[in-house]
Amino acid sequence: MPALLSLAKAQPERNLEPGEVLVEQGSPGGDLYILESGRLDIGRDGIAVTTLDQPGSLIGEMSVLLGVPSSATVRASGYARVRVIAGARELLREDAELTFELAALVAARLNSTTALLVSLAREHPGESERSLLGRILSAIHLPGTDPDDPTPSPWGMVGPTGM
Repeated sequence: MPALLSLAKAQPERNLEPGEVLVEQGSPGGDLYILESGRLDIGRDGIAVTTLDQPGSLIGEMSVLLGVPSSATVRASGYARVRVIAGARELLREDAELTFELAALVAARLNSTTALLVSLAREHPGESERSLLGRILSAIHLPGTDPDDPTPSPWGMVGPTGM
């Protein structure tokens, strides 16, 4: 993540007051934010998802990469400062190093999420096929096939391997 922060040093800063909303769920999106300092709370559909406090943490990548509205609300839990990459989609097309760093971060998140889900499935053998865990594993392998998820799959109704 520090690599992203160093790549964004030339981008404008935005200072946030405690409680200020950086991104509102459902807003058009399209910008990337990289945390320089402070703490940001992430929530989706009124549910607290996570807190980001590591410099270099990335916000807004799903909206930018998928071309969909913002999937979560991001709010400063104290004073915070971010770098703003406005119109990030165009910049990603032009800046291979930034694009690679973003792709590596997204892949690392998916890898960690999948490893956690596999660990949970091992803790509860035989339950994953018919449980919430099974639904999550299926959604990761076949994005866009969850009827509760309006995000279209980039692969249509099959996974990236054609299965």
